[in-house]
Amino acid sequence: MSYIVLARKYRPKTFAELVGQSHVVTALSNALTTQRLHHAYLFTGTRGVGKTTVSRILAKSLNCEKGITCDPCGVCDACTQIDAGRFVDYTELDAASNRGVDEVQQLLEQAVYKPVQGRFKVFMIDEVHMLTNHAFNSMLKTLEEPPEYLKFVLATTDPQKVPVTVLSRCLQFNLRPMAPETILEHLQAVLGTEVVSAEVKALQLIARSARGSMRDALSLTDQAIAFGGGELKEENVRLMLGSVDVGYIFDLIKALSLGNGNAVFEICENIRKMGINAASTLEEMARVLQRMAVVQNVPNFDQIQQKEGQSVDPDADSVASLARELPPDETQLLYSMCLQGRAELGLAPDEYTGLAMILLRLLAFKSEVNSTQTVDSSSEAQKKTLKTEDKPASQVLARHELEVSGQSQKTSSNDTSHAVTPEQPLVDSLKQAEPLATHTADLDTSPSLSLPVRDMSVSGINQARTEQVEPSEMIQVSVHQQAQASQGLETPKPGVVRELVMTPEGDFWSEVVFKLVESQLVHGLNRELALQSQLLGRESDAWILRVESENLNVKNHKDQLQVALKAVGYDVSLQFEIGVVKDSPARRNIAKNTAREKELIERIQNDPLVIKMVQDFDAKIIMGSIKPIEPKNKLSQHG
Repeated sequence: MSYIVLARKYRPKTFAELVGQSHVVTALSNALTTQRLHHAYLFTGTRGVGKTTVSRILAKSLNCEKGITCDPCGVCDACTQIDAGRFVDYTELDAASNRGVDEVQQLLEQAVYKPVQGRFKVFMIDEVHMLTNHAFNSMLKTLEEPPEYLKFVLATTDPQKVPVTVLSRCLQFNLRPMAPETILEHLQAVLGTEVVSAEVKALQLIARSARGSMRDALSLTDQAIAFGGGELKEENVRLMLGSVDVGYIFDLIKALSLGNGNAVFEICENIRKMGINAASTLEEMARVLQRMAVVQNVPNFDQIQQKEGQSVDPDADSVASLARELPPDETQLLYSMCLQGRAELGLAPDEYTGLAMILLRLLAFKSEVNSTQTVDSSSEAQKKTLKTEDKPASQVLARHELEVSGQSQKTSSNDTSHAVTPEQPLVDSLKQAEPLATHTADLDTSPSLSLPVRDMSVSGINQARTEQVEPSEMIQVSVHQQAQASQGLETPKPGVVRELVMTPEGDFWSEVVFKLVESQLVHGLNRELALQSQLLGRESDAWILRVESENLNVKNHKDQLQVALKAVGYDVSLQFEIGVVKDSPARRNIAKNTAREKELIERIQNDPLVIKMVQDFDAKIIMGSIKPIEPKNKLSQHG
């Protein structure tokens, strides 16, 4: 006897054997028991979820010799012939290959004849959405008012393409994709009957790869049995499916959480050499990240599963460990990037290049602060101060955010559009600072906009928003203050608003900076460095400047500023020191805007019409709403 594949051998014969579609089984069983039978049924769902199987069981239930029942005997002539596909009163039409009006007319011509052997004639049309419009129109009348002995069963994987005129004449049942756990249990029962040894992890791989289709799962199991020589082992099944070992995924996420580009690229190369599918790698990463997010938000998830009788995930400890190391918001970010990256793989030169670029994109949010904060200073004390190996960069960022928030709150009590508070997300403050970096004509800057953020990872942002300055950090700040005092520099004090002290060097530096801005030679943080610094002195080949923020005093920003100065005719080297800034282009612009706003408020308060409105209508002037109208070209106001 020839071999029968598992998908056919273990096709359910009764509703009791049907797996994963209890909502459909309950509805049809109650209808059969009470004999409240509709004349047309429409079963929808993806491939392999049981549409044809339900149709055949329904046909047996209607024509079983023991009567209309939800539990057909399976041994009478009607039941056995329907299972064998030889029952004369049960007709299946494949609309994918018989989609024309002629084929449908031939089927409907049989409707005028009563059943030959059974109790009902059952017309089953599979993939009904493939019928032509003329074919649909030809069956509408019969579908709406069929003879009492005729039942229509329609099945489709795409109900959106079925005309509403057909949908309105049918009872519609949606057969859902099956959960991997449901498929796993069924595969274990089937292989137990077949006496085939199988590892649980191997069956888990097959259950996930089936994507809700029991038929696909059984077909993959047949293939795995042949591939493994009669047994199912995880290694063989993973090789057959081209799936990535979850150990690689754990290593990848671990390396990404540490920002270790070398490790990420090495793992990516190993995946390429092993021929593992890039899309499945991102899919597995998304699956692990989803489980991590569940653990982060539902700490007792494992206990809940055990109470519900579900099996414990063998990788639960590894997932929980990664969930503790990776912040929840960064987990969500990586998950979203994995999902979007799968759609981009087809656009890449090859799938492994696409995978590498997606992983590098994840690393772009993990820039290292320690590798970029190299300060060009002759003072050994400043070099010690700027070292950040012994403390996280997020603490430096948190301290700077608190200092800036204190300055901005005291600078303007009415205008809080640029103020940064400890409660306000750092990302929002960066968005507020964005116009400064992108619109070269807008020079309304303030100390609160100088946010030289180097750690743009989600964890850095989250920690900067929530962490308090630790005592060890306060000690380091004190050492830095002593180092500055030994050089005769006034230490910048957080929250202290100093008055503008205009100097001749400040006049010259402001003109130079406005020229750089107008020429679009400086952008982003190097532009911010120029706006927030004070020129102390000039020599033939070197200029000395002062800046308050340590984080702005970064070598690559200074190098970019030197290149910009050279482009406008100043081939000089820049030397920066940390100290109190009393005259900078930004402070001058703030002072000018403040004076304009004050003048405007006085003019409005003294306007006769405004005074009369206040007196007559008991009106109030909302000071924060009074803003000067900016000129079309703001650079003109700076000369």
